[in-house]
Amino acid sequence: MFLGFDTSNYTTSVAFFDGKEIFQKKKLLEVKAGERGLRQSDAIFQHTVNLPVLMKMLTEELDFKSIRSVGVSTRPRNIDGSYMPCFLVGESNAVCVSSVNKVPLYKTSHQVGHILAALYSIDRLDLIKKPFIAFHVSGGTTEALLVTPDDEEIIKAELIAESTDLKAGQAVDRAGVMMGLKFPCGAELDKMAQNSSKEFKIKPSMNVLNCSLSGVENKAKKMFENNESNNDIAKFVVSYISEALSEMLERIMKKFGKMPVVFAGGVSSNSIIKEKIGKKYNAYFAKPEYSCDNASGIAIYAYLKSL
Repeated sequence: MFLGFDTSNYTTSVAFFDGKEIFQKKKLLEVKAGERGLRQSDAIFQHTVNLPVLMKMLTEELDFKSIRSVGVSTRPRNIDGSYMPCFLVGESNAVCVSSVNKVPLYKTSHQVGHILAALYSIDRLDLIKKPFIAFHVSGGTTEALLVTPDDEEIIKAELIAESTDLKAGQAVDRAGVMMGLKFPCGAELDKMAQNSSKEFKIKPSMNVLNCSLSGVENKAKKMFENNESNNDIAKFVVSYISEALSEMLERIMKKFGKMPVVFAGGVSSNSIIKEKIGKKYNAYFAKPEYSCDNASGIAIYAYLKSL
């Protein structure tokens, strides 16, 4: 068994990987009604409370003594200066477990975990041996990455395009909270958007490969103030994000050539985005349980490092 910890700013998660199957327990962090996120101190407190409960649930089902190595996300990305205090909770627990069990500890980034979870979800872990494009689209990240094999890190994710201002998940959550939805708003906003029959002509704001999403929030506010349908507002938000991601990918393909494309991160599970981009580019999308924050990819990282 290979154990993974991930304590992001949205979810507490632990997972076992036996080389074939994932066993996972996770819990969304609680956000007060009307708020659009958590302070780091609040996230750390909730992770500290959640982890022992999740570990007990997981180990009641599996043999805890069979752990061969432990993986943990210690930072958002594998770049200098990438840091969030909430990851310290997972790291401290991972150090304890590896020390008590006298097994190796492997540290990586939250982003690498997302990518590996997505590859597992689509049954394409073989892609770690070749270049591919990965989109990490979530509450704090809207990035396109050139992913290549790496002897030390398993995969190396190089940033090649991003949103230069508002991130896709922020646009979704801000619009959702404005309409009275509970944070995080992605799943509910997706349902609302599917109930709209309105079509929008959208030309995303682009700068070479990068996109800008700040206009999404401004337009959604105007629509809300004009008493337009909440379903139409939801449809506009996800349609704009979809068009922006599609245009980013179109330009990336022209510059870097055609290669496999994988989408990870919570926003990637949106049905409109998946339908548009999946059909147009034959892109891979992780299943929802592996799109959102999870420790599955971290457990897989521990497994790959142990080979």
